[in-house]
Amino acid sequence: WPNRAHFYGIAASMMRRVLIDHARAHATEKRGGTAIRLSLDDVQIPLEQRASDLVALDEALEKLSKFDERKCKVVEMRFFAGLADEEIAEVLGVTTRTVLRDWKKARLWLYRELSLDQAEKI
Repeated sequence: WPNRAHFYGIAASMMRRVLIDHARAHATEKRGGTAIRLSLDDVQIPLEQRASDLVALDEALEKLSKFDERKCKVVEMRFFAGLADEEIAEVLGVTTRTVLRDWKKARLWLYRELSLDQAEKI
């Protein structure tokens, strides 16, 4: 890897791809054939809903990346790679405050985008 930023950027993107591919595959499986048994205590959100939510998040992140790549990278590194704000700042070459501002704005944008998407399905 040329540098640490490149490695973490690729790792976060790959984690996102793996999770989204898994969610899409799960969403397309026929019901019942490969059902997973879970106790009521194991999960509060149905697996189908989580898969659908991940796919919707991926679509929203694609839109976000078209007009603000850095905010998309902040979300990827925080959500999919589990990096702390300080680590993200180091990787992106910005201050921690910039990462916090980007995270806050990206969260608001994603919330609005996902809410609109949900409203359109009703």
